[in-house]
Amino acid sequence: MSNESLANLLKEERRFAPPAELAAAANVTAEAYEQAKADRLGFWAEQARRLSWETAPTETLDWSNPPFAKWFADGKLNVAYNCVDRHVENGNGDRVAIHFEGEPGDTRSITYAELQREVSKAANALIELGVETGDRVAIYLPMIPEAVIAMLACARIGAPHSLVFGGFSADALATRIHDADARVVITADGGYRRGKPSALKPAVDEALTRPGTENVRSVLVVRRTGQEDVAWTEGRDVWWHEIVERQSEAHTPEAFDAEHPLFILYTSGTTGKPKGILHTTGGYLTQVSYTHHAVFDLKPETDVFWCTADVGWVTGHSYIVYGPLSNGATEVLYEGTPDTPHQGRWWEIVQKYGVTILYTAPTAIRACMKWGDDIPAKFDLSSLRVLGSVGEPINPEAWVWYRKHIGADRTPVVDTWWQTETGGIMISPLPGVTETKPGSAQVALPGIAATVVDDDANEVPDGSGGYLVLTEPWPSMLRTIWGDDQRYLDTYWSRFENRYFAGDGAKKDEDGDIWLLGRVDDVMLVSGHNISTTEVESALVSHPKVAEAAVVGATDPQTTQAICAFVILRGGVDAEDAGLVEELRAHVGKQLGPIAKPKRILPVAELPKTRSGKIMRRLLRDVAENRTLGDVTTLTDSSVMDLIQAKLPAAGSED
Repeated sequence: MSNESLANLLKEERRFAPPAELAAAANVTAEAYEQAKADRLGFWAEQARRLSWETAPTETLDWSNPPFAKWFADGKLNVAYNCVDRHVENGNGDRVAIHFEGEPGDTRSITYAELQREVSKAANALIELGVETGDRVAIYLPMIPEAVIAMLACARIGAPHSLVFGGFSADALATRIHDADARVVITADGGYRRGKPSALKPAVDEALTRPGTENVRSVLVVRRTGQEDVAWTEGRDVWWHEIVERQSEAHTPEAFDAEHPLFILYTSGTTGKPKGILHTTGGYLTQVSYTHHAVFDLKPETDVFWCTADVGWVTGHSYIVYGPLSNGATEVLYEGTPDTPHQGRWWEIVQKYGVTILYTAPTAIRACMKWGDDIPAKFDLSSLRVLGSVGEPINPEAWVWYRKHIGADRTPVVDTWWQTETGGIMISPLPGVTETKPGSAQVALPGIAATVVDDDANEVPDGSGGYLVLTEPWPSMLRTIWGDDQRYLDTYWSRFENRYFAGDGAKKDEDGDIWLLGRVDDVMLVSGHNISTTEVESALVSHPKVAEAAVVGATDPQTTQAICAFVILRGGVDAEDAGLVEELRAHVGKQLGPIAKPKRILPVAELPKTRSGKIMRRLLRDVAENRTLGDVTTLTDSSVMDLIQAKLPAAGSED
């Protein structure tokens, strides 16, 4: 049976009802859909009341200047107070907020009372460094508690943070520091990755030599690995332990307007320049708090929640920091990789801490499938009661394996769709309500309006496919692209009038449930991370041996898409040079970070172009996926494709 046949079989015949015990005590029931349908804004106003407001909002949504939304605009609150202080005040100071598991095996368990003290000290340290309300702070840290503490400290004093994934290069970091005009950078000497320390501070030092980073006045450095050769710039660099630890444990959080900026998070764009997605305070916290409560059926008194994402991605913002902590959850924070020091490390952690809710990516699930069913079988996973999937569409085979081998064929799997731009989960089953289908995110959550349309913006009938759009504003939506309102309009609101276009293809099945089909633009989805084809092309062309480049994402069973590059070399460069491909891959890795390295690079004499000069990436994708070529009649020279196909066996190298 082919994979396609198996997938169809799974879609048509396998459905899973919620466990009766979970359904009977579920946080959210089917009535929520009817409540939200009857009064959508009233529904969200009710969810906002789950938070603690210094000034309660009287206005829910201001949509007078679409698509620039304002939610709860006349309300005031402090995000850090909602995530920390109020739990201590409510008598839960002794509850563990974070179980930290370092990759080398070191551990820390931090209670809410301890977290309150650490966040207060970090906030006082930032104030001593001159950080004021509205100043941007760049954070470039490994998965350690100080990353969470730094984010909450910024939120506490109203300084928007910009997290940069620790795997990104110095150039990528510099671009983000420059665009946000960050005044302080928080980093570490390094972190542990695959059994050894990996330095971070050198990338910061290099980034701060780039034009546009001159306004950074302080670099706050966490000592994590204890590396002895940490370069130091006197007057700029400060050790975290030296300035934070001597601060007062007392700090009174200030309430900010609901529309005060909370963070900027950069994501790839089709132009090659990363987009700074701006999220604000009240609406964002309302939706991530509610969706964490609803989608994962969180019981904070008994559950142990673990989201395996990195804090540098939006999943880490929303479902490691702000969603779980606003709900008073106990959660796991793990520094390392799932196969260090052995391929059962994740399951060992689940067993150790009694994890009840696990939220991870299909890429990781498929890796665990590849390693073998016998590995998770060695561990006691009986504590798990809800499993979640995030980052990309999950194939039905991985969904079923996840439920069977991790969830003992009894736990509901909630496959969630959302984006950096949406801020919080938008489409997902509810574990106590939904009869789930392997591979489908299924229906929009209560209060969310999503559908699938055709090229003319008409809603498609059940059983048809098209483009996923959102038809009503939602609380955690991005407010704009930092410093570029026009790009915000052009990127998200120009394709379909009065509708947000997510950039994803989707289809509705015969029941009207939604199945995500992946990106339809020039952004590749690699292991759950959006990477722009333009960024990779620009990195390749910046190498002195490359004259022109075209990049496509090709279907890959492990990473969803693999980056495939076709390059025209400059005159005099030997295309048969054995080290050329690896040299180019390393160059891209240095420019953009290891995750952006092409899996395959193929030197070619020419690229397929239309008469107007547009590169036909569709045809290159056909080649990369070994498919029959599509229509070549619009090409200036159709024989180009014959030449490319003839060279295909020599394509690239792989990790």
